[in-house]
Amino acid sequence: MDREFWIAELTDDDLPAVIALCRNALDLPEDAAEAAEIVRRLRDTTGTEGWSPIPRRLAGFLAVAPGDRVIGVVLGSVSHRDASIGHVDLIAVDPAERRRGVGRALMGRIEGALAGLGAGDVVLAGNAPYYAWPGIDVRYTPALCAAMALGFAQDQPAWNMTVDLRTLAPTEPDEKRLAGEGVTIRRAEPPDTAALVDFALANFGKGWAGEISHSIGRERAGCHLAVEADGTLLGFAAYGSSRPSWFGPMGTTVAARGRGIGAVLLRRCLADQRANGHETAQIGWVGPMPFYSTAVGARVERVFFLYRKQL
Repeated sequence: MDREFWIAELTDDDLPAVIALCRNALDLPEDAAEAAEIVRRLRDTTGTEGWSPIPRRLAGFLAVAPGDRVIGVVLGSVSHRDASIGHVDLIAVDPAERRRGVGRALMGRIEGALAGLGAGDVVLAGNAPYYAWPGIDVRYTPALCAAMALGFAQDQPAWNMTVDLRTLAPTEPDEKRLAGEGVTIRRAEPPDTAALVDFALANFGKGWAGEISHSIGRERAGCHLAVEADGTLLGFAAYGSSRPSWFGPMGTTVAARGRGIGAVLLRRCLADQRANGHETAQIGWVGPMPFYSTAVGARVERVFFLYRKQL
């Protein structure tokens, strides 16, 4: 063992030190500012909060230097969609300790741990609904180079869109129009969770159901829904599930599209984020780029590369 540092298994007691490390080690200010939320979300062990009985399978390790200084961390998890896939959710090394093999040692331990949990492949990609990034932001260029040096192959890109919250259009006129059509737009409350989870499972999949569960009734997070006069759910939009400044997911039924419901749900969530003190918001892991560009003037800004390796 290299006595300049050693690898130790992460415990819950280590989380304050990990958060402090990430505030210093995450090079992009928008990531460092949300270090506490990122770490806590990635280490959330509460299963999938009602929509699945399967608890999360996690692994985590620290790089520790003399004096018990935490100089690096890696967090991983097993995919809830496919138990043969392990995710590296976060790796961070103190800037003063880089290029000493810390990251390589941490990756070796997390790959071994994920293999021990049954993973045959490991990916550098978000394990929704518990994720902080879709993949590696291209501005973390040394991390991209490290991924290739460690034998990872690029899988697929993903991107976020940025919204200027200072220029949001009000929703009241559109809400009044929709009310005249028998559609109510309102904030989701905890008693709505079960119906929204069922709606997401029926129309969009497990990942979104988990994100909805984590957005309702929590500080700096929320969800809005659209309902027909007969009580039929038409759509929802959520924010803050993974990070306070991130929007998503959102979805409307095929039959409800084209009525402006999605744009109202989106703008209501973004208005909440503005009220929480954000000047911009990130629409994470974007699918329908033209919709967000038209609805709120969002622009593609953060681009992520995703990687995969067979163990």
